Amino acid sequence: MQIPYEFLGKVFIYMLLFALAGTGLALIIGAYSFKKHRIIFPSFVLFTLYLFYSPAKLLCRAFRIRDTLVDDILIDVRNAVMLEDFVHVKDRRVVFLPQCLRHPNCKARCDPVHGYECKRCGLCDIAKVCEAGDMYNFKIFVIPGGSFVKKIFKEYGPKACLGVACYNELSESMQEVSFIPVQGVLLLKDGCFNTEANIEEIIQKMELCDV
Repeated sequence: MQIPYEFLGKVFIYMLLFALAGTGLALIIGAYSFKKHRIIFPSFVLFTLYLFYSPAKLLCRAFRIRDTLVDDILIDVRNAVMLEDFVHVKDRRVVFLPQCLRHPNCKARCDPVHGYECKRCGLCDIAKVCEAGDMYNFKIFVIPGGSFVKKIFKEYGPKACLGVACYNELSESMQEVSFIPVQGVLLLKDGCFNTEANIEEIIQKMELCDV
């Protein structure tokens, strides 16, 4: 039997064009939602942009748009969709902070399951988040990497999660734990060392659960 290469080639091209068109539409809808803070077709936007994450970033670069817009949209839409469920969870709520928020002179030891155990020495802002966690019933984990999230989920079984990270890591992590209500806060300054976070925004999201 002769393989219909020409037909298969046409099918591939049509599928590629369809995927690009769908991705472009999701980007437009997502960008509008992000700008206007009015979420339109959230399920379509999330599904399409996660499915075609790399092509969506390529489209942004092709039109000279910052490719982190894709992550901005995914984080913003996910936050909006899950906010109501998030604020109604009353127990086993966790916050995941990246270890790069630690002060260079941090003396905290790293537990093989729970990550760094903050001593609340005051050298960095992690102590403020820990104090707010005590106040609003959130358990704080300062983790070196994504593998710790899996360990903590296995041992602690969180029912709601607040994550802090840089663009691509946050959007990816929020997708991975989307089986529970999740919220995300972007780092103000990334770079894997001596980073900065919007501590007020993190605390405000915890405070919402206390209303």
